[in-house]
Amino acid sequence: MLTVSSLKKSYESPAKRKKRTGGDDTRAYAVGGIDFEIQEGELFTLLGPSGCGKTTTLRSIAGLEKPTTGSITLGERVLFDDKKGINLRANMRGFGMVFQSYAIWPHMTVFKNVSFPLEVLPRAQRPDRAEIERRVAEVLDVIELGAYSSRPATKLSGGQQQRLALGRALVTRPELMLLDEPLSNLDAKLRESMRFELKRLQRELNLTAIYVTHDQAEALVMSNRIAVMNQGRIEQIGKPREIYTKPATRFVAEFIGTSNFLDAKVVAVRGDEVEVETAQGRLTARGVERVPAVGSAVLLSIRPESVDLTREPRGGVPNEWSGTVATRAFLGDTVDHIIDVGGGVEIRNRSNPNLSVPPGESVHFTVAPDKVIVVPAD
Repeated sequence: MLTVSSLKKSYESPAKRKKRTGGDDTRAYAVGGIDFEIQEGELFTLLGPSGCGKTTTLRSIAGLEKPTTGSITLGERVLFDDKKGINLRANMRGFGMVFQSYAIWPHMTVFKNVSFPLEVLPRAQRPDRAEIERRVAEVLDVIELGAYSSRPATKLSGGQQQRLALGRALVTRPELMLLDEPLSNLDAKLRESMRFELKRLQRELNLTAIYVTHDQAEALVMSNRIAVMNQGRIEQIGKPREIYTKPATRFVAEFIGTSNFLDAKVVAVRGDEVEVETAQGRLTARGVERVPAVGSAVLLSIRPESVDLTREPRGGVPNEWSGTVATRAFLGDTVDHIIDVGGGVEIRNRSNPNLSVPPGESVHFTVAPDKVIVVPAD
C-alpha cells in the first residue's frame, strides 16, 4: 500500500553538509536512506530513541517535511519523488494524523471537534449536514464518546481527549493514519489501557497506520511489524516476537527489553547449532539463523527470563553455570537476581516471586540453547 524508497532528509544545504562532515555522507542526514513497505490493514511502528529520525520520517510521509531525496508512493499515487519533482501538499494527501499533544479545539464541543474536518472540506467534497451528523455519530460510537457529544472538549479526561483526537482523524475516512507518540502524555496506567483500546479500534476498523514511539512495550503490544531505527537508519524490520527473540544487531538487542551480553568466539558449528567459548565457560546456541564461521567473534544476548535459577545443580543439562547472588530486587510480579559468575561478569535472572534467593548465597542456573541469541560482534 505505502512504499518508502531511499528516503533521505537533511536540514542543511549540500555545501554546508559537505563542510560540516568533511564529505562523509553517512553523518549528514536526519534520515539517512531508508526503505520499507506497509500493507493494507497493518499497524507499522517506527521505534527508536529520541533523535533517531522516526518523527522526521512520519512528517515526511505526512507532507509536513520535504525530504531531500527518495520517493513515497501510496498505491498508484506518487506523494513525493525528488527525481520527478513531485511533492504533494499535506492537505492533498488525505491522511489522518494524531499528534503527541491532542490539539483538540477547547472552544468546541466533542461533536464539533469531530465534525470540523468535514465542515471545512471544499464545497464539492463536503457531505451534506445529514451525512456529517451520521458520520460523526458513527465515529463517536466507535470511540465510545457518544454520550459526551454535547460536552465541552476540555471537560473530558486525558484518555477521552486522546480518543477524541483519534475520532477527529477517523471521521474523514483516511487511507492512512499517522500517529506520533499519541500516548506519551498519559499516566502509566491509562497509557497501558489505551494501548489495547487503540489496537482494538485499528483491528475493528481495519485501519492502516504508522505509529511512532520510543516506548518498546508499546511497540511490542500494538504492532503487526516494527522498524527499529537508530541514527537515521533502520536496524531491523520484523514482527514483535522476531524483534525481541532474534535481534539482528547489538543495538536492537540492547534497545528492546533487558538482556545479558557476553563476548564469545565460535568453536564449533553443527547445522543451526553453534558452540561458543566465553571467558566464563562454553555455551551452546541452537536455532541460529545467521550461522557464523568457526573462529569468528560473536556477541551473545540472553534475556533475564531465559535464565533458569536453582539452588542445587541439575547436572546433565546444557549451559549450566554457577555463581553467587550479588543482589536482588522485588518487582511485584517478578524478582530480579544479579548473579556474579566471576571475572567481573554479572548475569541478570528474572524469576517468579516464589523464588527469592538472598545476596551471598551460591546458586546454579541454566539457559536453554534456543534462548541463547547469537548477534554479530560488529
